[in-house]
Amino acid sequence: MNTNPGGGGEFGQRQAQGPIVPKTAAEALRPEAGTPPPSKRSRASRSQVVVFLNFFLSLVILVVLASGAALYFGMQAFIEPGPSANGDTFMVKPNTGVQEIADQLERRGLVSDARIFRLGVRATGNDSALKAGEYAIKPRASMRDIMELFKSGKSVMYSLTIPEGLTVEQALQRVAEQEALTGDMPAAMPPEGSIATDTLRFTRGATRQQMVDKLVADQKKLVEDVWTHRAPDLPIANMEDFVILASIVEKETGRGDERSRVAAVFLNRLAKGMRLQSDPTIIYGLFGGKGKPADRPIYQSDIEKQTPYNTYLIKGLPPTPIANPGRAALEAVANPSKTDDLYFVADGNGGHVFAATLEEHNQNVARYRAVQKKQADAAAKASGQTTAPAAPDDGASAGASGENGDAAQ
Repeated sequence: MNTNPGGGGEFGQRQAQGPIVPKTAAEALRPEAGTPPPSKRSRASRSQVVVFLNFFLSLVILVVLASGAALYFGMQAFIEPGPSANGDTFMVKPNTGVQEIADQLERRGLVSDARIFRLGVRATGNDSALKAGEYAIKPRASMRDIMELFKSGKSVMYSLTIPEGLTVEQALQRVAEQEALTGDMPAAMPPEGSIATDTLRFTRGATRQQMVDKLVADQKKLVEDVWTHRAPDLPIANMEDFVILASIVEKETGRGDERSRVAAVFLNRLAKGMRLQSDPTIIYGLFGGKGKPADRPIYQSDIEKQTPYNTYLIKGLPPTPIANPGRAALEAVANPSKTDDLYFVADGNGGHVFAATLEEHNQNVARYRAVQKKQADAAAKASGQTTAPAAPDDGASAGASGENGDAAQ
């Protein structure tokens, strides 16, 4: 007899669950009811969150893709050749921002899109690295090329050249006419002979005063340096006379192989108390710093005109230099050739012939005049004239330094 009140086994478990209700076959095959669906409100709330999350994720992906595409095409535009077929110069003024620079570049047709240039400069961390200056932008330069150029600070360089033999007035005229310079000319003109004969390199915006100051300072340094290394027996009293004689040598010849010998002639004459008889000093006495017109010859009457610079009439050196001497002329006077020459005259071929005696010199003069006549006859024949043109009534100087040396002592 089973004494367990709950029953045992499967039967006991079923009994514990409740009484068994018999079902018909149709009822047994009918599906049982499932878990009831959530309320309408709960389903709608879950759908909005999912939709929002899907939209946000899609938006993020779209933004990432768009940003990547924009970055790619922007970088391509930043490094590809630019729109300017000819290039140009471009001025970056001090304290100019990247945006203004970019806008100006686009207006000038040097970049295709100011925004890309601006963003490219900032993306590479160079928005504060662009330097002021004037730049030569090459044809088809990319935005990156332009950025690197502005970073380098390699501005366009201009040249100011003062050739040997110009007067101070002529040199200052070149400074005044250089359009890349700014500012006024100095109020006072520097002394004659005090301007360096050199080529200065500068960037746009340098002042004319700066150029003149540098030319004067460079010449002072040069003269002092050459004077320090002069020959010990040089018959020149001071640097002022040294520059005066160097300016005469500068105007007498442009040939490097003759300068020291021309200097020796004048120094030998000074040592003997002879007049220098230099045609360029006559010219300076007549025309001053403006210089002689190119088509104006020297006449015999010019040689006879009394001026402080006429070394056919005065003894010793003129009161000031007659031009700005270059280094070669200064060195020629500081270390002249060791000769006995007292005369020289043109040879008709761009050079000079030298002589120690008046007799030899007069022979050289005769040969020079024969060359002149031959050249004049050839020119007359070429132009269809039967005879050479007549010389001026008052006679032209032969350009021979010391031609009348016997009367000049």
